[in-house]
Amino acid sequence: MQLTSLLALALATVAVRACPGEEHDHAHEHSRRAYPQTHLTPPSRPLEWGDVNIIHTTDSHGWLLGHQKSSFPEPNYSGDFGDFASFVAHMKQIALEKDVDLLLVDSGDLHDGTGLSDGFPPGGVDAHESNKFILDLPYDVMAIGNHELYIYANTLDMYKNFAPKLNGRYLSSNVNITVLNEHGEVVSVPVGSRYAKFKTRKGRKVTSLGVLFDFTGNDVNTTVQKVGDMVKERWFAEAIKEEPDFFLLVGHMPVRNDNWPTVFEAVRAVHPTTPILILGGHTHIRDCLQLDGRSIALESGRYMETVGWMSANLEHRDSKKNITFTRRYLDPNRVTYEYHTRRSNFSFDTLQGRLITQGLNELAKRFDLGDLFGTAPQDYTISQAPYPSNHSLLTLFGAEAMPYALTVNNSRANVPNVMITNSGSQRFDVYAGPFSKNDQLTASPFADSFLYIPDVPAGIATQVLPALNKAGANERREIHERERERYARGEVDMRYLQWLEEMDRRSNGPARRAAQNATLGYVTHDNCPGVGDDVLHAPLPFYSTPDFIGSNAPDVSDDTPIDLVFVDFIETQLLQILNGLQSDKKYTSADVLSYTDVLANAVLGLYAQKYWN
Repeated sequence: MQLTSLLALALATVAVRACPGEEHDHAHEHSRRAYPQTHLTPPSRPLEWGDVNIIHTTDSHGWLLGHQKSSFPEPNYSGDFGDFASFVAHMKQIALEKDVDLLLVDSGDLHDGTGLSDGFPPGGVDAHESNKFILDLPYDVMAIGNHELYIYANTLDMYKNFAPKLNGRYLSSNVNITVLNEHGEVVSVPVGSRYAKFKTRKGRKVTSLGVLFDFTGNDVNTTVQKVGDMVKERWFAEAIKEEPDFFLLVGHMPVRNDNWPTVFEAVRAVHPTTPILILGGHTHIRDCLQLDGRSIALESGRYMETVGWMSANLEHRDSKKNITFTRRYLDPNRVTYEYHTRRSNFSFDTLQGRLITQGLNELAKRFDLGDLFGTAPQDYTISQAPYPSNHSLLTLFGAEAMPYALTVNNSRANVPNVMITNSGSQRFDVYAGPFSKNDQLTASPFADSFLYIPDVPAGIATQVLPALNKAGANERREIHERERERYARGEVDMRYLQWLEEMDRRSNGPARRAAQNATLGYVTHDNCPGVGDDVLHAPLPFYSTPDFIGSNAPDVSDDTPIDLVFVDFIETQLLQILNGLQSDKKYTSADVLSYTDVLANAVLGLYAQKYWN
């Protein structure tokens, strides 16, 4: 749904502030918000502008219609991508008035996260439609993320239909795709471009890279080169040989505890004092650090919960002084956007912004994302409530939703069972109110199947879940190795949850929340000067969660044969645990059977239809 196709319709309705979804009652959840219905705290101070300024997004994962629930912190992020487009347009105008450079940059992961990206009908491609709206914004540089690589069809779509629209500015420095060339020969080529060289509006020369961390979970016919090997390539040496006014290193790689220093040092070996601006991503956190006095590295959160801002005062090229940088983490909502653009609710929206919002609502309608399963009676969160508890989404999923949904129309329903899945299967909180198709795809997006082993003695089966969570708990090396492997496959929950825990601890969370003088939100502690958060919040409560969750144990004797049910991709690990708990039988994959046709991403919807109506 491109802007041109909406132009005639939009011109007829552009002055109307009411929800365009009012003519179809099921989609009101996704219709245009005239203004945030919840009181939002405005930013604490204006942005600081420099000679070069950057608006940064990363890990948007399809969250283009904003966060639409009323429980905090969701209203902080209630701006949709149309609002963001209007914000960018006004900021570009301010940059013109100030006669400075303003760039728009993204660090990857456009796929997998909401119904807009994942709710496509059979035969479609993930994010193919939602990415069209991203292309409507004037991005100067975009980099590939690991979620562009899990499924070859998605990577091919980016190669054929997305990257060409960026005219050489969609960067995949160390990522290739295998395709047929015009002669029918199999070739491995970059998904986008290895690097880009361009001039800003003010004539500054820029050399830019788009780097992915050392990802190992990519699909066949895609290739990710290790960062350490990439910097040894001849093309890399050629790319950085000429000195620009600044290097713009964009990539889907966190700014700490990864390989940005490898890229940074390779550039510094050739250009010891050239300014280096790094825009990272992947771990879903707000973070900033400086590798030296003439560089800065910024990471801007996830899910359109953060818009990053960076400014730099670049003196003449020969200067070797430390550069004055600023950074800010913006809450993406209309209050934030209007404050920083000096606009009112009546003058903020641009025509393009309204077109994008309208197009996103039409896409939501086309994908039936407003279809309701039921009404959630309360908030269920992943880490803001203890596990187990009545407000824990993990408790809801493991102890209530799985036992119902997986036994519907199942011939094994009357056989006692223990059901196990991983806590990472739940990707986002469920909030009180309408629970729609979009909410289901957002909270539990993974289409994993469930398997079972029949006739396992209950006394053994009930030990499997605790053993999975305890496995190697006393062996730090084993834990570190397991986390390193999960990270390499693209899992970031452990890093994000560690950050939430640290945020709550360092900010004296219980006391800050008890004071009730600030709304819940992110409270960032990074390594750059000054306060990074644009709006001051009380930190989110944090409770640790296990790696694996399950149903309640059945009330049977230890020698009763029961079904041991589990999500498919933990099969190998579960068999190892099961064989370690007993020696009467050596369990193998030959003992594993399919339990149900119900996939993990349908569990919450089935439960809601039964119990939330």
